[in-house]
Amino acid sequence: MAFTLDHVMARVEDLDEALDFYQGHFGYEEKGRWDAETFTNVHLGPPDAHEDGATLELTYNHDGRSYEMGDGWGHIAVRVDDVHDAYEELMDAGVEDYRDPESCGGRYAFVKDPDGHEIEIVQRDYGARWSLDHTMIRVEDVTEALGYWLRTFEYGHAGRWEADTFANYFMKPEGAADEEMSVELTYNYDGRTYDLGDAWGHLAVRVDDLEEDWATVLERGSEDYRDPESCDNRYAFTKDQDGHEIELV
Repeated sequence: MAFTLDHVMARVEDLDEALDFYQGHFGYEEKGRWDAETFTNVHLGPPDAHEDGATLELTYNHDGRSYEMGDGWGHIAVRVDDVHDAYEELMDAGVEDYRDPESCGGRYAFVKDPDGHEIEIVQRDYGARWSLDHTMIRVEDVTEALGYWLRTFEYGHAGRWEADTFANYFMKPEGAADEEMSVELTYNYDGRTYDLGDAWGHLAVRVDDLEEDWATVLERGSEDYRDPESCDNRYAFTKDQDGHEIELV
């Protein structure tokens, strides 16, 4: 299926510390690694992940730079069978207490990794434990954002939650398995704007034919940001209406 969500990329300042966190607490294994001259990318996920489950890509730049979190990206979410048990397990292992289940109405909880990326813990009756459930991004015009994902990638609604001050819309490809990652669009009603920062990198969608699917994305009005030729014909990048980078792989 074209445009399945393949991974989400986060930048880290200490790769060993980040690997210790995700491998030690979530039991992640390396799904792939690319050691380049100036950076290292490591893809992580649970050993029993679904064949179309997304991975977490950790990017470590060798020059020792630091990053700004911004607020245009929100969090990743991981699946567990019991939120309370999972949160207590992390607390017992020394993870910092950030937002416990009680503070979230008993329905979910949040922790942070060593670099400050927020991780939501959600209760699901499907998918491998700690597998990626969704990635949340904040948008300034939800009508435009919904149209972007529908028109560009043919995504449909996978869920919605409208509250007094904000709304969440979950999008994923039509016919996607429950175990696949979705993108959560968060829209705050107060008209605020966002700073993307650089601690989060991009979302990536899987394509069957890079040249053909890249042409389709451009025909549907998405931004020509980094074309396949500029990326050695291995991948390409576009951006959504809010500037979030989306890789085609």
